Amino acid sequence: MAGLFDKQAETYLDARPTYPVDLYSMLADRTSSHSLAWDVGTGNGQAAIGVAEHYKQVIGTDVSEAQLKLAYPHPRVRYLHTPLSLSDDELVKLIGGENCVDLVTVAQAVHWFDLPRFYSLVNRVLRKPDGVFAVWGYNDFAITPEIDAALKRFHETTIPYWNENIKYVFDGYRTLPFPYDSIGLGSEGSPLTLDIPKESSFEGVLGMLKSWSAVVTAKERGVDLLAESVVAELEHVWGGSKLVRRVVYKGFMLAGKVRL
Repeated sequence: MAGLFDKQAETYLDARPTYPVDLYSMLADRTSSHSLAWDVGTGNGQAAIGVAEHYKQVIGTDVSEAQLKLAYPHPRVRYLHTPLSLSDDELVKLIGGENCVDLVTVAQAVHWFDLPRFYSLVNRVLRKPDGVFAVWGYNDFAITPEIDAALKRFHETTIPYWNENIKYVFDGYRTLPFPYDSIGLGSEGSPLTLDIPKESSFEGVLGMLKSWSAVVTAKERGVDLLAESVVAELEHVWGGSKLVRRVVYKGFMLAGKVRL
């Protein structure tokens, strides 16, 4: 899925919700060492910045150079471009070698990865027996019943344009393979649910919709899912472009340790 988010990098930066600070605290509490963390598919670095509050160094990697150019700077975060042409051995060396990482995180991205290959990399770099691996995402949001219904109707128009792996997001990672020992923060088949609140204007939510890969893919195929009439209808239901509402993104997480 390299390049999938290059075209909407700036929109993605503005639209996505901020993950709760408690999420990072919960993960940090479960690692005995706090020297090095690896945030994979870091994008604009949102999760990397949160992780950096608890770890001495964070490496944020992404296959998208466009996303990394917009990443938030932080003195403890080092961003690295990791093209798919890198071999597994090269990537492990780039991160710091085997058995060196205290925490591996993937926010709203693991469903795009080659899972067997990626899990093999995680198993190599994660510190044993105390290193923690966590993935999380979100698949819906709750605002008001009327707005939720309108957004659901819009979502149905996007379904033909999603990549096949989005099925894992649609079901809240319930069917995502995750062969790791539970640490009490969601396990294979039983993700931990998370509410991710955000104050947002209509323009903010519209930016979220524009950043969906399915919307971009449809447009490339000549289909404008967010035509003026669609936007006007959503704005009417929202109550006007300037109105700020509380949006609760429905999140989920899986976290565990390498099985020894």
